[in-house]
Amino acid sequence: MKTDKEIREKLIVSGAEKLSDPELLAVIIREGTETLSAVQLAEKILIDVGTISELAIADVQRIRRAGGCGTVRAVSIAAAAELARRITAEKANTVEIISSKEDVVRIFAPLAQLPHEEFWVLYLTSGGRVIDRARLSQGGIAGTVVDHKLVVKRAVELLASSLILVHNHPSGIAQPSADDTTITDTVRAAAALFDISVIDHIIVSRSGSYSFAENV
Repeated sequence: MKTDKEIREKLIVSGAEKLSDPELLAVIIREGTETLSAVQLAEKILIDVGTISELAIADVQRIRRAGGCGTVRAVSIAAAAELARRITAEKANTVEIISSKEDVVRIFAPLAQLPHEEFWVLYLTSGGRVIDRARLSQGGIAGTVVDHKLVVKRAVELLASSLILVHNHPSGIAQPSADDTTITDTVRAAAALFDISVIDHIIVSRSGSYSFAENV
């Protein structure tokens, strides 16, 4: 196993992308304990929390208890996770034209880290330019309630030609539920009455994404 110094040197020489998750975490926490090196402590933290994605959404108290890392290290980890979220959100805001599923996933990547479910709609012009993005509802871990009339009403007000439905699954599993399918069909039918197309319904999660359009 590499020493803490060797890990920092590896980052300098080869770049941060060459470091493993425990090695990156070791750089963030900087120091280990009396019995563990920084990378050994990082490995223990990840084992206790579960995955790097779960660590990113954990609060300071949970991080502090993980591996016995303490308050100072926990604060450093939480700050790094928040910085990563803000960078992702800033990049998402630069997307103006939707040309693929990946564009949508990039915009809504921050949703994948939320502990609750949110339902959003992207309203588009005929050329795929984003007119507006709106959060329709926010719920708990298991789901949220969506009023299809509000979705279509907003589309008509904006003179949108099409829309894309997006929501997250806090469970980390992107597979759609029966309710997800029902919502998709209901909104699609209501929007068609106004000659507005529902291009896709995309579910984002920590483990990946699901596109209704790709699975028809």
